[in-house]
Amino acid sequence: MYQKKIPVSLDCGLHLFMEVVNGKWKANLIWSIYSGIKRPGELQRKLPNASRRVLDTQLKQLIDHGILYKITFDELPFKVEYELTVLGKSLIPAIMYVAQWGEDHRAELENLIKT
Repeated sequence: MYQKKIPVSLDCGLHLFMEVVNGKWKANLIWSIYSGIKRPGELQRKLPNASRRVLDTQLKQLIDHGILYKITFDELPFKVEYELTVLGKSLIPAIMYVAQWGEDHRAELENLIKT
């Protein structure tokens, strides 16, 4: 199993925030679940460029960090849904702010990133 070479710094709120949301798809997963998409297959369709393995890994990390909880239904066929915890819901304003910043600076950033 992978172990981080550099330990997480717990003395800075920014480091804690980045530890939770760092991952290519984590903010998208949080936002999608907040928007009502709860099943793994729905999340995969919403984020088609992400592999199922990566999504599963990042969903597990979000659960481990207390952002999501997983509901497993005892029925056949097997059914799983994800929900935001109170802590996870508290991330929504930050994600909305960052998304708005990206939209506000889209033209400049697209030109810089393309080069």
